[in-house]
Amino acid sequence: MNHKKISRIMRKYGLHTKVRRQNPYKAIMKKSFEHRTFDNTLARSFDQMAPYTVLCTDITYLPYNHCFAYLSVIKDIASGEIVAWQLARHLEMELVLSTLTNLKRDHRLNLKEVLIHSDQGFHYTNPLYIDMVCDLSMVQSMSHKGNCIDNAPVESFFGHFKDEVEYKTCKTFSEVYAMIETYMEYYNCGRRQWNKQKMTPIQYRDHLLSLR
Repeated sequence: MNHKKISRIMRKYGLHTKVRRQNPYKAIMKKSFEHRTFDNTLARSFDQMAPYTVLCTDITYLPYNHCFAYLSVIKDIASGEIVAWQLARHLEMELVLSTLTNLKRDHRLNLKEVLIHSDQGFHYTNPLYIDMVCDLSMVQSMSHKGNCIDNAPVESFFGHFKDEVEYKTCKTFSEVYAMIETYMEYYNCGRRQWNKQKMTPIQYRDHLLSLR
């Protein structure tokens, strides 16, 4: 029915529509929980020499057997070590929160004032993630919107990972998890890197710590 006809009928019978007004208190609450972005404090300063001071994080998807798994990692920029990771069946907030929890469990790390860099994705601008980073006394940094080069160290890791791991052959989520677990151990402890003086990330981390 045409809206003009509806207007004529309403005028004829004296009908009036109740207009719902916005609740100012709800508006204030909504604004307080809005997603936030942070400055690019890292600014592509990838030549770090102090382990456990600058970290970067991201998520990638892994297709297998007509399904997807989602891998979240946190990488130490100085040593190249993957200091925390988490795999999930769904792309929910728990994925990045669990990754931070795994990071927190590493008692080698003093996370106070450690910089953690990410893109401006939904997960990293979410108040739950921001609050957890704040509770750990860490400092957030974010890439410029749509610029993956700003987070090149973790993008580089994902590139090597997808070239070297045959995760697409897996039939179950458990197989994907086991394959990733094996690769993480190999990457940190067995895979030598040319730009790390031909050392593994763990060896290079210990080397950098010995210079301090």
